[in-house]
Amino acid sequence: MKDEMDRREFIKLSIATGALLAAGDLTKTGDAMAKDTIKITEVDKLTIWVLADNFYDTNRKESKITKRYRVVPGKSIHAQHGLSYYVETAVNGKTSACMFDYGLDPLGVINNIELLGLDIGKTGAFSLSHGHYDHFVGAIGILKQYRSRITAGTPFFVGEEVFNRRYSLRPGRTEYDDLGQLSKEDLEGLGVKVVEVKKPTQIIPGAYFTGNIDKVTDYEKVAPNYLIKRGEKQEKDDFRGEQAVCFNVKGRGIVLLSGCAHVGIVNTVRHAQKVSGVDKMHAVMGGFHLINVKQEIIEKTVADIKAMKPEYIVPTHCTGFEAMVSFNREMPNEFILNTTGTRYTFGA
Repeated sequence: MKDEMDRREFIKLSIATGALLAAGDLTKTGDAMAKDTIKITEVDKLTIWVLADNFYDTNRKESKITKRYRVVPGKSIHAQHGLSYYVETAVNGKTSACMFDYGLDPLGVINNIELLGLDIGKTGAFSLSHGHYDHFVGAIGILKQYRSRITAGTPFFVGEEVFNRRYSLRPGRTEYDDLGQLSKEDLEGLGVKVVEVKKPTQIIPGAYFTGNIDKVTDYEKVAPNYLIKRGEKQEKDDFRGEQAVCFNVKGRGIVLLSGCAHVGIVNTVRHAQKVSGVDKMHAVMGGFHLINVKQEIIEKTVADIKAMKPEYIVPTHCTGFEAMVSFNREMPNEFILNTTGTRYTFGA
């Protein structure tokens, strides 16, 4: 009973904190960058499970930080064109959990949750990187599946424009595909509380939305084939509200977890460094959205990430084969090929 009360109090505090941060009440840690910097809580241990990604291989070797799911007869991890993570942070002996993105196929994600033995009832927050269907469609099905175990009022963190309708012009097509639209009312009808943020915001202890990401590189351009509906108009989507999650692992540095990084993975990492006030990179993980871009853009991206000297680089989902190969070639000691169902452990 006490644990449940503590958890409910944390949820109330999270919502209040998110509202303050979204309003710009940030903890000042410096002069020139004070308005953009927060005091980021260190985590003693960070664990990330990949619940959905485009690739699975049961025979892939382990690395120092991975534990991969091995199939047995009748039980298999499901891969899909989508991305979903389950995250646990340990801060001062207390463990907290959240979900970040939900994949395209909820049945596949639920299958993987069950095989990995995760308890969604322990989730203190839900969060979404951006409003594309391969990240949000699974949310409704997952919330329905575990509704009886999820505390009413659990915050569901989103960025700006996540509920707008979106469109995509795919290679070889002449007409835009309708990518659908997530409904705030549908989410809140399942008992969660939607919290929209624009500024850096803590979602669970030690896990932070980056806030709207600054575009500082001269080569990371949002692909022109994406549209968003604003009012009655369809306009070029600049992904102004896309969010990543960052963590500061004690003694190791920042772990950056991205959804798709439509505004550029280098922009995303640099923004995380700025808002956290921590330059040291421990790991860069997630979708880098380098699929179908020119090789020169891939090379510039790899060079900039390499210069940041992360100990691990884990591209997923929309990174693309050519970029994967380039990262593996240029950063062979840091590169990890992700497989769906893998558990990553950073820190103690």
